[in-house]
Amino acid sequence: MNVPAFIARRVAFNRERSFSRFIIRLAIAATVISVAAMLLTLAFTNGFQYAISQKVFNLWGHLRVQHYSPNRGLISEEAPMEKNDTVLRILKHDPGIKTIQAFATKYAVIRSSESIDYVQLKGVERDYDFGNLRDFLKAGRWPRFPDSGYSSEIVLSEYTAGQLHIKVGDKVVIYFVRNDGPPRVRPMIVSGLFKTGIEDYDKLIAIGDLRLIQRLNNWNPDQIGGYEIFGYDYRQADAVNSRIFDQLPKDWGSHTTQDVFPNIFDWLNLQNTTIAIVLIIMIIVATLNLVTCLIILVLERTRMIGILKALGTPNLSIQTIFLYQGTIITLFGIVLGNVFGLLICFLQDHYGFITLPEDAYFISKAVVRLEWWHLLLVDGGTFVVCFLILMIPTIIVRRMQPARAIQFR
Repeated sequence: MNVPAFIARRVAFNRERSFSRFIIRLAIAATVISVAAMLLTLAFTNGFQYAISQKVFNLWGHLRVQHYSPNRGLISEEAPMEKNDTVLRILKHDPGIKTIQAFATKYAVIRSSESIDYVQLKGVERDYDFGNLRDFLKAGRWPRFPDSGYSSEIVLSEYTAGQLHIKVGDKVVIYFVRNDGPPRVRPMIVSGLFKTGIEDYDKLIAIGDLRLIQRLNNWNPDQIGGYEIFGYDYRQADAVNSRIFDQLPKDWGSHTTQDVFPNIFDWLNLQNTTIAIVLIIMIIVATLNLVTCLIILVLERTRMIGILKALGTPNLSIQTIFLYQGTIITLFGIVLGNVFGLLICFLQDHYGFITLPEDAYFISKAVVRLEWWHLLLVDGGTFVVCFLILMIPTIIVRRMQPARAIQFR
């Protein structure tokens, strides 16, 4: 029989009311809170980063392929490029690319009967996949594209519609400013309203027909601003960009969406610092709590330690008793912490009871996204750190003298 394990279980699972029982339960509760807090921090922070980044990706894709000009601003209007079969062949043969869609953008002033505002019109082709934007559409529908000519329909954000005091079905007038002449004016019909929740986009973006931009810029039908690329995995965008960049023809280049809109992604990456700080604090709390608990248990069981030493029990066996106790506390704390943390994640994912001000955080409710390695990191890290720290209180056991320990009260 494993005597140290037997004694540790008797002390840990003693049903009688005792100070040891209270301390053990308190230590387990503190470990549960620490583990649950770490899981929730990872789940909510990762969910926040994922939700915001997906909004950006759904609107702009994972990569852009367009005219290569190192001195040109990435968010400025694109230089026209002829559709290129070589470029399309390179993109279609890359295993990480899912869809390829042509686009172009143009800044304009938009006016209703009551107000005026400015927009960046994003022109897309008739085969554009609006499925990525379906969660953004709040009223109406996406533009319809005729077989010839260009569509006179436009989709505005709810913010812009509010500024102009218009609704779906209303008419607006758009003024496209040119450097080589007077502005060109086009009457348009608002076919739908969208909302991304990202203020910078909702204040600026409108969606219309690419052929309208081609006509306004005097481009031929084969000229576009570039290709918007969606990959199978947004985390592989940098790898895909590295593969295709060197293969593209001389005048073509590629950028990831993170490179085009660095401010948002730099802000999201700052959340990783928050994760690290919370994890470090929670691990310190869990380990200090466990050390304190075991020191108290060792002191309370001083007479038992003295009797065991007097009976010839080796120091290692007595130390093992308290190592077992620490392991029991740690394992129970980890398991119950997982249950508690995962339960909150499940409830938030299904009911969304934790809400956020969308104007400040770009999302209306906290998003949960927990990866399998998050559990492994929290559980494994907590157990390893706590087990190593468990060696500290057991040093007290080795220094105790049997005669004095038996007399301890």
